[in-house]
Amino acid sequence: MGMSACGDSYVRPDAPIKEVPFTQVHLDDKFWAPRIEINRTVSIPSAFRECEKNGRFDNFAIAGGLKKDEHRGDFSFDDTDPYKIIEGASYSLAVKYDKALDAYLDSIIALIAVAQEPDGYLTTCVTNKCYRLSGWWGTQRWEKINSHELYNSGHLYEAAVAHYRATGKRSLLDVAIKNADLVCNVFGPGEGQKHVPSGHPIAEMALAKLYKVTGDDKYLKMAKYFVEETGRGTDGHRLSEYSQDHKPILKQDEIVGHAVRAGYLYSGVADVAALTNDTAYFDALTRIWDNMASKKLYITGGIGSRPQGEGFGPDYELHNHTAYCETCASIANVYWNHRMFLATGNAKYADVLERALYNGVISGVSLSGDKFFYDNPLESMGQHERRHWFGCACCPGNITRFMASVPYYMYATQGNDVYINLYIQSRSEIDTEGYNLTLEQVTDYPWDGKIRVKLLAMSNNQAGGVEAETFALRFRIPGWAHDAPVPTDLYSFTNKSRAYTVSVNGKKTNAKVHDGYATLSRVWKAGDVVELDFPMDVRRVRANEHVEDDRGKLAIERGPIIFCLEGKDQADSTVFNKFIPDGTPMEASYDARVLNGVVVLTGMAKEVGEDGSVKDVPFTAIPYATWNNRGADQMAVWIPESAQYARPALEPTIAGKARTLMLQAPIQKDAPESASVETWAWGVNDGWEPKRSSDISKPYHYWWLKRGTPETLAYEFDRSYTVSNVEVYWLDFDHYDGDFRVPESWKLYYKAGNVWKEVEALNEYTVKKDCYNKLNFKPVQTTGLKVVAQLQKGVSGGVIEWKVN
Repeated sequence: MGMSACGDSYVRPDAPIKEVPFTQVHLDDKFWAPRIEINRTVSIPSAFRECEKNGRFDNFAIAGGLKKDEHRGDFSFDDTDPYKIIEGASYSLAVKYDKALDAYLDSIIALIAVAQEPDGYLTTCVTNKCYRLSGWWGTQRWEKINSHELYNSGHLYEAAVAHYRATGKRSLLDVAIKNADLVCNVFGPGEGQKHVPSGHPIAEMALAKLYKVTGDDKYLKMAKYFVEETGRGTDGHRLSEYSQDHKPILKQDEIVGHAVRAGYLYSGVADVAALTNDTAYFDALTRIWDNMASKKLYITGGIGSRPQGEGFGPDYELHNHTAYCETCASIANVYWNHRMFLATGNAKYADVLERALYNGVISGVSLSGDKFFYDNPLESMGQHERRHWFGCACCPGNITRFMASVPYYMYATQGNDVYINLYIQSRSEIDTEGYNLTLEQVTDYPWDGKIRVKLLAMSNNQAGGVEAETFALRFRIPGWAHDAPVPTDLYSFTNKSRAYTVSVNGKKTNAKVHDGYATLSRVWKAGDVVELDFPMDVRRVRANEHVEDDRGKLAIERGPIIFCLEGKDQADSTVFNKFIPDGTPMEASYDARVLNGVVVLTGMAKEVGEDGSVKDVPFTAIPYATWNNRGADQMAVWIPESAQYARPALEPTIAGKARTLMLQAPIQKDAPESASVETWAWGVNDGWEPKRSSDISKPYHYWWLKRGTPETLAYEFDRSYTVSNVEVYWLDFDHYDGDFRVPESWKLYYKAGNVWKEVEALNEYTVKKDCYNKLNFKPVQTTGLKVVAQLQKGVSGGVIEWKVN
C-alpha cells in the first residue's frame, strides 16, 4: 500500500478518497445532536406544514387531476420545496425510523407521481398552465434557459436518491428516472436536441448521484454535457453571469454571478471531473476556489455580498451590513468544499467547510428550528429577523435536508486510511478497503479543544477479527490552530496561538503534518487512543487592507466559532458606539442558561458618548450563529478597535424618526394619497454617511427591477414639522444584473392634508454623484415628503441617504 509503521516514510496511497455514509456516524454531543433532533422534530414537520398551507402539495394534486383549483405560489421553482424537505426527511428516517413520517412521505410521493406527465415531464406550473408565471418558463416547455425546469428536476433526483437509500423504496426513484430519461432525450449535442446548459445549476450533481445509484452512464454523460455547455452559447442565447453561463468553465478564474448557482455548479463540475478523471476541470476549479477564498469569502464562511442578483461583487467587496450571504449559498459552499477535499485530500477545503458549517449555515435557522434567515448579514441595526417561511422558500427546505446530513462530513477513507475532518462526540462504524473500524470521539468541541479518539474495535472485512494492523489515521489540524483563519491572506490573527499537541496512548508525538493533516501511521489495535489538544484562545482577526468595510475593525474568533456583539447583551442595548482595542483581555465561559448553552466572551470595551467622551463599559459577545434568537436587535461581527471607527449614538433627526414608504404608482400633482399603494422601504434615514454614490456598505434603497420609470420614496413624519431643505445622496454603481444610476430628474412633494403638492424650489434640482444634492424650498408645515425620481432610460436607481431640515 506504499506505507509503513514509520510516520516519516508515509506515502499517501494511490487510491480515491471516499465518503463515509452519515448513517454510520452516530452523534451524541451537546452541539450538533440537539440541533439535528430539532430539525427532525420541528424543522421538517414545520416545513411540511408550510407546504400544505402555501399550496405546494395542492399544485401536484391539480397537475394530476385530483383537484380542480388555481395553481398557487409565485415562482416556477416552488416544486423544489417539497423535494428538499423529502430529502431531509429521508435522511432523518435513515438515522431514526419514524413510521408516521414514512407513511407521510409515501402520500406526498404518490401526489408527485400522479402529477408527472406520461413522457416524464414534471413542473407543475407548466402542467397547470399557470400563465401568470410564464415569465419564468415562457409559454411552452424548456422555452427559457432560466425557467428552473431543470432545477426542479435536479432537486427531484436528489430527493429520490435520498429516499431510495433510506427506505429501499423505488416509488420516487422511478419518477426521477422517468424524468431524467426525458431530459436526456431533450438536451444534448445531437440534432434536434436543445444545446443549452441547465440554467440554474443543480441538475449536474443530481444527475451524478442518479448515475451512482443506477449505474446508467447516460446520466453521467448528461451531467457532463451541461457542464461543458456552460458559457458556450451554442444556440445563440445571451450569456449571463446571473445564470452562471457567462464563460466556459475551463476559461474561468474568478467567481462571479449568483452565489448559490455558483456553489451548485462547481459542486457538479467536481462530481463530473471526479467520475471522469478530468484533471483540467479540477485545475479550473482550483483557480476559481482560490479567487473565492482569497478575495470573496466572509469570515463566517458565507459567500455573495450583494442582494442584487443574490451574488458576488468585485474582489474584496465584503460589506457587513448589506452582506447577502444567502443561507443556501453557505450550504452550497459546504458542498463544493467537501468535493474539493475528496478530490485532493487537502485540509484547506475542510477548513472552509468547517467555517461555513459552524457560522454561515446554522445562523440561517433559529435555535427553535422553525424560523429562518434568507440572508445572513454580519451587522444589523435591528431590521433583520428570521421568518417562518418565505414566498421564495428555498432556504428553509435546504436547511432541513442539510442539517440531517451533518455527520456525512466527519470522515473519509482512502484505501485503509481514515481522514478525520470534524471533531464531534460520536461513535462511528467505518469501512475501509480492508477493515471495519469502530471509532469513538469524546469531546466538547467546538467549546473545548480537547478531543479523545479511541479505536474501540477492528476487524478484517473479509476474514473476521484481527488483533493489529498497519494503516494511517489522518487528523485535520484546523487552520485556526496554526494561525490561519482561512488558507489565504484574506484574514489574519493579530495574536499567536499556543502550540497544539497530539498524543498516542498517553505519549506525545510529533506527527508529520501534510496537506493540513497530522498523519499517524502505525500498527493499530483495539483500545488505542489518540488525544488532540487545540488551545482555544480568544483570537482577534484582521481583514486584508483591501476590504474597505473592515478597516479599523477586528473580528473575534475562538476555535471555529465567530463571535458578535448583540444589543441584548450590552448594558445600553447599543453596539455601534463601542470599540475594543486589540489585546483587550476576554474571558470565555460556558453558560448553559444562554441560547441553549453556549460559550460567551466577556471583557471591558470602550464606549464613545455623543460628546466624544470615552468610558470603559463591560461587554458580552455571543456566537454569531445564535444571534437574533431573542428578538431583533443591533448586531456586529466586526468591532472597531479605536474610537475613530465607532459610531456614537446620536439624537434622531426628523428623517431618522420618519416611516419610509415606497409608492407602487407615480405621484401626480394634487393627486389624493389613496391613489397609490404604499409599501415599506428601508435604508435612507439611518444616519450612516456614504463615502461615494457606489458605497453600498450600509443600508440604502433601490428600485428593484425598475428601469426608466418614475419612482417614488416617501417619509411619513411622526408629527407635523416646518421644513425648508432636503439633501439627497443618489445611488450609482455597476452591476451585472442591471446598472444603477443617478436619476434623469426628480421632484419633491409635501403632504397637504390628503393631497401631495410640489414644493416651491429656491434652487435647481441636481443629480450629481458622490455628494448630497441639496434643495432649498419655501418653508412648509407638513407631516410628510415625497421624492419622485425619473429613472434614466434602461437603468435603475436608488437613494443611499435622504436628510430633512
